[in-house]
Amino acid sequence: MKLSTKEMILVSLFTSLTAIGAFLSIPIGEVPITLQSMFSLLSGFLLGPKLGSMSQGLYVMLGLFGVRIFAGFSGGPQYIFKPSFGFLIGFIFASHIVGKLTYKKPYSGFRSFLLASLIGTFVIYAFGIPYMYFSLNYISGVEMDLLTVLKTGCLVFIPGDLIKAIITSFVASKLVHRI
Repeated sequence: MKLSTKEMILVSLFTSLTAIGAFLSIPIGEVPITLQSMFSLLSGFLLGPKLGSMSQGLYVMLGLFGVRIFAGFSGGPQYIFKPSFGFLIGFIFASHIVGKLTYKKPYSGFRSFLLASLIGTFVIYAFGIPYMYFSLNYISGVEMDLLTVLKTGCLVFIPGDLIKAIITSFVASKLVHRI
């Protein structure tokens, strides 16, 4: 796949924005509140499924190679064993899915973006929660049932994620026609 200079710049931009979103974090347990999910969804909306997921994949790869761009200024291959790593994998797939749902569609208005944002947020949870359960129970040795993992890794974040989905949808609906 050959990328133009503009596409490389946009992919790098959203990789950087996701990293900045990680630095703006509020630690509240195993998974901090960050703006990463907002930028991962926005990358799919504005760059499309291929470039959006590429930007998120690059973000994850850079972090795994040791660049300290994950939440809490961390990085390195050991991050795979963190309970929150599944959410990072979810960013890649969520960006791709929301891009597929909305990119270059004539009906892409606020409602379309909001629905896609909610679906993308669900995708992030669909990867993050099972990974968190597995990581806590089988890697960290912390006995935690699925309901407790749902409470600590999902239910606490739903109000904030709804607000982020609304903001992301508003921004996307205003910017998508200009890029």
